[in-house]
Amino acid sequence: MRVLCEKRTLDNGLDVIVHEDQNCPIVAVNLWYHVGSKNERPGLTGFAHLFEHLMFEGSAHHNSGYFQPLQEAGGALNGSTNADRTNYWQTVPTSAIDRALWMESDRMGYLLPALTREKFDTQRQVVLNERRQNYENRPYGLAPMVVMATLYPPEHPYHWMTIGAPEDLRAASLDAVRQFFETYYHPGNASLTLAGAIAPDRAFELAQRYFKEIPNGPTPPPVTWPDVPAAHVERRLLLEDQVELPRLYLAWPAPALFAPGDAELDVLGEILAAGKSSRLYRQLVHDRRIAVDVGASQASREHSGVFSVVATAAPGHSLSELEAVVADELARMAADGPSDDEVERARTTVEADFVYRLQTVGGFGGKADQLNAYNVFKGNPDYFDADLTRYTTLDAERIRAAAATYLRVTERVALGVVPRGQAAPLALAGATPVKEVS
Repeated sequence: MRVLCEKRTLDNGLDVIVHEDQNCPIVAVNLWYHVGSKNERPGLTGFAHLFEHLMFEGSAHHNSGYFQPLQEAGGALNGSTNADRTNYWQTVPTSAIDRALWMESDRMGYLLPALTREKFDTQRQVVLNERRQNYENRPYGLAPMVVMATLYPPEHPYHWMTIGAPEDLRAASLDAVRQFFETYYHPGNASLTLAGAIAPDRAFELAQRYFKEIPNGPTPPPVTWPDVPAAHVERRLLLEDQVELPRLYLAWPAPALFAPGDAELDVLGEILAAGKSSRLYRQLVHDRRIAVDVGASQASREHSGVFSVVATAAPGHSLSELEAVVADELARMAADGPSDDEVERARTTVEADFVYRLQTVGGFGGKADQLNAYNVFKGNPDYFDADLTRYTTLDAERIRAAAATYLRVTERVALGVVPRGQAAPLALAGATPVKEVS
């Protein structure tokens, strides 16, 4: 399952990847910077996500909003930030490719001259408000913060959330933010993909035309990854929140993206909780009716992952009931493994999802986005076959071994989120109240 592409690196260090697809007269412009919240440090968090906002506010030669000119040309665009990378994409008619590349190159090379105190203060407030809406004031919104802060020690780059700590954002100086941009947002730390109705020679010529004058920047400092020692003891926590129903979070440190065990846990999540025939759905929701929903997944990151099981209790049922059922099912999985039919169904789902993502050239998860992901994390944009092979070659024994190796009770975080004032009847037994979330 190859996606034919060509890759060249400009003299300034910018990787340029081109994939020609003449099925529709559009071109996807997709730019990844290899910077996320993992590149921050305690006391200076939230900068990568802040720049996701600032990059849409204008640059030296287009000092106004970024959306209107491309939307007027019939394009769609967006961006996102996570712990490991920041991406920006535009999907435009072929007639608008020059406009998209000019604007993308201008904010790479000339953002800082247009970065005023007013823009900085405005977008900082936007981010703080986004944090309040998505985390502090959203039911169960604080739970991911508690889980990550417990799994990883304070100095670990995955300890904090990508959106950053509010005290860090409020204290951030304009000079510190400018320095962050100069360190990470330059050609040598970026990967540009052009995918769609464009010939490779023209695509490379345009990339050279619009980006060659931007100088390379400093080599970003290495990210330090302190070892996360095995806990050898389960950490049980209680969070009272403004919620209607109790929710159980179980989380384990897991292998990194593309590492051995990563694909096994991906498929295990499918077997445990994807769809009404999955093990945990049948046990918790369909048969016993003690939960209203359940999910399980492997969240793969560049340097480590997190496997989690999340279930919401049905009215009148406690989190201890849910925990007991999940524990029994995980113990059976670690001892006996999945059936061959379960493995086959899960692998088929994974392969179908894989193929589905390749039906579009642009947007989040389309071919352009995936080419950049493989290039940034593997150094090889044409990694499709190797990636899919990780799943198609799995068998029941490897999945059983992954469950037994990684999903140990003594290594996990168990968090119960319960309605305020109802901890006694609903919380996990032996859980310690969470005193502060930041």
